[in-house]
Amino acid sequence: MTETFGQLLAGFADALTPLNLLLCLIGVVLGTAVGVLPGLGSSMAVAMLVPLTFKLEPTGAFIMLAGVYFGGQFGGSTTAILLNTPGQSSSMATAFEGFLMARKGRAPQALATAAIGSFVGGTIACVAVVFCAPYLVDFALRFGPAEYFALAVFAFVATAAVVADSAVRGLTALGLGLALGVVGIDQQTGVARYTLGSDALLDGISVVVVTVGMLAIGEVLHVAARGRDSQRLQDISTGKPWLGRSDVRRSLLPWLRGTGIGLPFGAIPAGGSEIPTFLSLGLERRLAARRGRSEFGAGAIEGVAAPEAANNSTTAVSLVPLLGLGLPTSATTAVMLGAFQQYGMQPGPLLFSDEGELVWALLASLFIGNVLLLALNLPFAPVWARLLKIPQHYLYASIAVFATLGAYAAKLAISDVILVYAVGLLSFLLRRNGVPLAPVLIGVILGPLAERELRRAMALGQGDPTVLISSPIAAALYAVLAAAVVVTLLLRRRAKTA
Repeated sequence: MTETFGQLLAGFADALTPLNLLLCLIGVVLGTAVGVLPGLGSSMAVAMLVPLTFKLEPTGAFIMLAGVYFGGQFGGSTTAILLNTPGQSSSMATAFEGFLMARKGRAPQALATAAIGSFVGGTIACVAVVFCAPYLVDFALRFGPAEYFALAVFAFVATAAVVADSAVRGLTALGLGLALGVVGIDQQTGVARYTLGSDALLDGISVVVVTVGMLAIGEVLHVAARGRDSQRLQDISTGKPWLGRSDVRRSLLPWLRGTGIGLPFGAIPAGGSEIPTFLSLGLERRLAARRGRSEFGAGAIEGVAAPEAANNSTTAVSLVPLLGLGLPTSATTAVMLGAFQQYGMQPGPLLFSDEGELVWALLASLFIGNVLLLALNLPFAPVWARLLKIPQHYLYASIAVFATLGAYAAKLAISDVILVYAVGLLSFLLRRNGVPLAPVLIGVILGPLAERELRRAMALGQGDPTVLISSPIAAALYAVLAAAVVVTLLLRRRAKTA
């Protein structure tokens, strides 16, 4: 412990040099700006910056790339709250209650809650990365095909049950998401599935297309269809600029619970930040219902605090398998792995000994980046809230433009733009009929993972289905899921008889 603390202090000494501090600031600012734009995620920002960093010293380059990573994860919450248009898929869960808070005139409070939640989750996760990295790596190594499949099933059922008042509608939405997720060439057999004879669908429908189409274009169509009947954003009061005591008191435990849920997910390649953010949203919703004073569905601050803390804690911990195992757990960390290799470094167990100075400076910069993000975004929450004063037709026209550019930039394909608007139309129809969007999104994200790991598990077990529950982790996940379903059914029955 003492040795680790000393190495961290040495890392702070390197990270706090004027040049590295400036690079960290540039990184978080660029990341936040890119994160705000629908479809342009932190992975794209890091990929575009990698060639520009080759003239920098490796330590400074990776400090800036880490700043972009953190800033991008945070920036997605701004438009999620203000416009119901998440900049990144990891901010989807925040949009549900955050946008409702904005419509109630509490946009500054929602933005401040997201900023502090990101800081709390990111800082606690950085401490865990520094002092608990060996244990987190060991935890990641325990996950095999059966565990990944159990985790995906857990996320499917939890999300479908959490965000839908009707189980039928929740399962219908989940089925649609799974159907979209299996479009394309089967990776094991090479057979094209559900492509309708279109070459554009051979690569499948990307998460970027579905996220942007569902949440950005779908919101634009929804507002346009309502026309004069929709609440004008510029008529919404921006309210008081800071969090009150009641807001802090209600957010404190959700910040901590969201962080706790997000920590283990960063260490395993199981879908990035989306699972923990939705799980934390579901947990807070159930706890609020149990207390009997739930504001979920009307702008609950807990529904912003917990997902944002979970999001950033997952982001920080995702560097553990990257640095310790050379195993990327997200698209952004995959790009960073390529950057390490470009510098002639191979992340893994020897990286801490061979490139210790760089690694500890990078870890120290995570703390600095969190502080910079809080300092940059918390005071500007009321300023961001004033975006709602922009005339609505200009605002949503801009969303459509940026969403279209974001979809095109991912693969530079016109077919993706067409798909974005097709998915947006589907989203509009689902919303008009009261079908929730979250299960669709989680089905698209986790469907391919669940299918792949199920087939791998069955192959390893030679067709024996008991292999799916043979490990303690998988069995524990199924047991928790079964208990949650039983409790939910009992509570619903009690509510009907009351």
